[in-house]
Amino acid sequence: MNEPPLLFTQLTKTLSQIVVGQPNLVHNLMVALLSGGHVIIEGVPGTGKTLTVKALAQLLQAEFRRIQLTPDVLPSDILGTNIFDFNTRNFSLKQGPIFTQILLADEINRTPPKTQAALLEAMEEQQVTLDGKSMPLPALFWVIATQNSLEFEGTYPLPEAQLDRFLFKLVVDYPDPKAEKQMLLNAQAGLQTKRLDLATLKPIATVEQILAARQSIRSIEVSEPLLDYLLALVQRTRQHPDLALGGSPRSAVAWLQASKANAWLSGRQFVTPDDVKAIAPPLLRHRLILRPESQMDGLKMDSVIAALLSQVPVPR
Repeated sequence: MNEPPLLFTQLTKTLSQIVVGQPNLVHNLMVALLSGGHVIIEGVPGTGKTLTVKALAQLLQAEFRRIQLTPDVLPSDILGTNIFDFNTRNFSLKQGPIFTQILLADEINRTPPKTQAALLEAMEEQQVTLDGKSMPLPALFWVIATQNSLEFEGTYPLPEAQLDRFLFKLVVDYPDPKAEKQMLLNAQAGLQTKRLDLATLKPIATVEQILAARQSIRSIEVSEPLLDYLLALVQRTRQHPDLALGGSPRSAVAWLQASKANAWLSGRQFVTPDDVKAIAPPLLRHRLILRPESQMDGLKMDSVIAALLSQVPVPR
């Protein structure tokens, strides 16, 4: 195994020691980081969503900014604005928090659609347009958004066009009793998660190393039968009787990229059907829409995805 996978192994191990009891969350964040895909993290309050992102940014020595999204946040609060300087008689740009490497959009479904839309161009094209002028964002521009699953009052559901720009939707549940006890032991030993920026977290990787690792996954081999398998899965979502909306062409490309990243993190130079299957739930659950009658029957999206994977023959 070459150096970059070992680097990601260290990142995974250290982050798992800070965010206890969430191995799937940590692994899928590594896949998304390597793929360059944005992420939504959904879960009940107090499960470490914000802590996870802050800790990862410190471990990567990356510039980190956080936006607390509320109903009164305006697009200019995210993108920035041109301010007139009376001394120079010129306008100067005051950059918003979007000009960073890792952006945490906290409670993204609490802000109106107009403000949500301010992120669309940045997430898709890695640039921002202000007053007709396009400005590039950093090479490592990574959006991680959080939303609380139980708080529906005063929320604005994200439109399908924006949801499709997120690579993964990661669902965070309560940790098991053993992991939760470890959290108490860590607190007893003096770990103060609220003051993580003051903790002595030693950086493990640099932004340059992450960008180099992203280049490495281009060499991961994908056989033609496996491409046909992935395509059959995407097309099956469009024909599924319980789904009103299936996967987009963008989702197929993202699925391929994330599968290659998953294979690379496993120390392999080729993608297997297990890589494709492992990525399916977080990649599809926010892109597919259940039919109203299926929702009334209590059908869950993850159950549909599991059934989908069992219906399409796996290539030998």
